[in-house]
Amino acid sequence: MATELRVGIVDSGYAPRQAAWVHSARRFRLDGEALVEEEAQADALGHGTAVLDTLAGAAPRAPFCVAQVFAERWQTSPLQIAAAVHWLIEQRVALINLSLGVRSDRPVLRDACAAARDAGILLCASSPAQGEPVFPASYPEVLRITGDARCAPGQWSWLNSAQADFGAPVAAVQGVVGASIACAALSALIVDFLQREPGADLAVVQAWLRAGAAFVGPERRGPAHA
Repeated sequence: MATELRVGIVDSGYAPRQAAWVHSARRFRLDGEALVEEEAQADALGHGTAVLDTLAGAAPRAPFCVAQVFAERWQTSPLQIAAAVHWLIEQRVALINLSLGVRSDRPVLRDACAAARDAGILLCASSPAQGEPVFPASYPEVLRITGDARCAPGQWSWLNSAQADFGAPVAAVQGVVGASIACAALSALIVDFLQREPGADLAVVQAWLRAGAAFVGPERRGPAHA
């Protein structure tokens, strides 16, 4: 890991007002079937802006490396995400926040996440509370994070469910809500922990999260569980 704890974000970019927080940034797009790497653009969707606000709010001392895989449309590919992950490995980040998911399991994305894990990088990815599994959240040793309405700011839950490992607050940030913000919120708390416990690996982080969870198990609804 880097001597300074850098944090990677794979998303839609960042807003100009956030430039002081950003150590480096690159855009990854497709031109036909060819991958193009170029200078990042200002965030046109607001999603990455909300994710960075959430991360920086709880981990203000961390320099961020932003990999832009969305631009004007909510469309990306496993190839773009994989290229972003490989670039973030080169940036020597300690953690990568992936508040996104694709339905397709592709070797290029699986291999990129494996390379990040082999480099000692923690991967935090959002996972929907219901429905089909998404990637990269469903890959081995990726922390699967979803929204949990029981959690207040600064809290998280240990779900250990088919959908997710942990849950975190779902409060809206810049109009973005749900698993995307929950993932960023828990990533921020993990970054704060890593700043206090430099060198902590995945097993140590998982043990800390399990021990500190405000809730254990999925939320139960209905009068039988009131």
